[in-house]
Amino acid sequence: MGFQFVKPEGTPGKTWPAIVIGLFVAFGGVLYGYDTGTISGIMAMTYWKDHFSTGIRDSDGNLEVTASQQSEIVSILSAGTFFGALLAAPLADTAGRRIGLIASCGVFVVGVILQVASIAIPLFVAGRFFAGLGVGLISAIIPLYQSETAPQWIRGAIVGSYQLAITIGLLLASVVDNSSKDRDDTGSYRIPIAVQFAWAIILVIGVSILPETPRFMVKKDKDEQALRSLARIRRLPVDHEAVTSELAEIQANHRYELSLGKASYLDCFKGSIFKRLLTGMGIQALQQLTGINFIFYYGTQFFKNSGFTNSFVISMITSCVNVGSTFPGLYAIDTWGRRPVLLTGAIGMCVSQFLVAILGATTNSQDALGNIIVHNYPAQKAAIAFICIFIAFFAASWGPSAWVVTGEIFPLKVRAKCLSITTATNWLINWAIAYSTPYLVNWGPGNANLQSKIFFIWGGCCFLCIAFVYFMIYETKGLSLEQVDELYSEVSQARLSVNWKPSITFSAIQEAVGGDKSGEEHVENSENPSAAEKV
Repeated sequence: MGFQFVKPEGTPGKTWPAIVIGLFVAFGGVLYGYDTGTISGIMAMTYWKDHFSTGIRDSDGNLEVTASQQSEIVSILSAGTFFGALLAAPLADTAGRRIGLIASCGVFVVGVILQVASIAIPLFVAGRFFAGLGVGLISAIIPLYQSETAPQWIRGAIVGSYQLAITIGLLLASVVDNSSKDRDDTGSYRIPIAVQFAWAIILVIGVSILPETPRFMVKKDKDEQALRSLARIRRLPVDHEAVTSELAEIQANHRYELSLGKASYLDCFKGSIFKRLLTGMGIQALQQLTGINFIFYYGTQFFKNSGFTNSFVISMITSCVNVGSTFPGLYAIDTWGRRPVLLTGAIGMCVSQFLVAILGATTNSQDALGNIIVHNYPAQKAAIAFICIFIAFFAASWGPSAWVVTGEIFPLKVRAKCLSITTATNWLINWAIAYSTPYLVNWGPGNANLQSKIFFIWGGCCFLCIAFVYFMIYETKGLSLEQVDELYSEVSQARLSVNWKPSITFSAIQEAVGGDKSGEEHVENSENPSAAEKV
């Protein structure tokens, strides 16, 4: 297996425009990551708790918010993103990928305005819902745009860069939270929230000058605009053979899909597409069930409860590990392939989570008021180290790869619909974790008081990830989106996909069917009979 990260020899045109476009669109992940990461620090701020508390006090007599209020504040964002992800398909399929992203930023800004203006929990919650609605729309449209514009040889890294942007957003959130946490005024929480205006403005300005995806133009029967868009992205003349050939393949694939009838959401649950949908939903659900967002939603408070006085600094360290470890993941996804990266990551995450759980369960206890008593600080530091190792494995594998897999396994006819469903699955599980975690972790009546034992749950889910990769993840490294369709039609088991090679294009099939007798014989004698059978 080669480990070159360069354009294949003989590939015409320039690659940098598509890379720049894909990486810039990935900037939308900063909105997602920052909005997700900032709430952990805000809820741990003394000023915020003093002014947003409804009168509840902790064991030391300090004002606090209840577990139910924590659940509401954190999980309402995920509720908004769930609905946003479902709305992304009709928005992206009607207005387009570009206009859809711009409109999504508008919804997000409304949410930021409401949060900045809030001085009590109800308006703050409403703002987080609208911000979540915008983030949900963005999170489904960005991988769609990236996968439809990226060259196939580097598509994994480009789509995976969305996860890199998410990790950068999380890091920026921890840095800004740490900078404003000691302020004794509304700036302590309003500054971190208001910074999000800048992220939205940058994304809107950039997307407004980018081209629409050629595949969306073909879907709308705007072939001339699709040709110009593809030529612009590849930096080739519109009449260049490579441009017309690539467009012909997209058009032929689209015509084949249209011959099967108009697409509806019901089509997402039929035949091989349903198998792909289950794969997409499964990988997005398991990405959340690894426990990664427990650390970034509740990490600051969790570290504080574990006896660390510098919990904000630890959150910054975990965010730095998250960002740094994503880079090798982006390299590996297009060199090792999807299956090896996901399998290695699942094993590493599983071991790390169980070690964190064992160390926490055996070296901590609680007093009658629920305060954590740490009996072995070196062991507690080791647990933090294994949390960082877990984050490193996640960021290098399941973080970017989940978006890559879902962005490339669906046919054009239902791609936006299936992506919205898989992304909504991510946010639904995200919401369930955000809502239930305070009840699972916290001390007090009605709570499970698991504390660090919750890592046994995350470790068990990581073990499920190992089996899921083996049985469900197809190897799609180096294939065009149209060739991925052929792969799923010919290979019935995921483990057999590693050695599969494409043998005929949709353009060749169309020419054979529409041509003379010799063309028909070409289809009948093809080394790829199942591809011929498509027509």
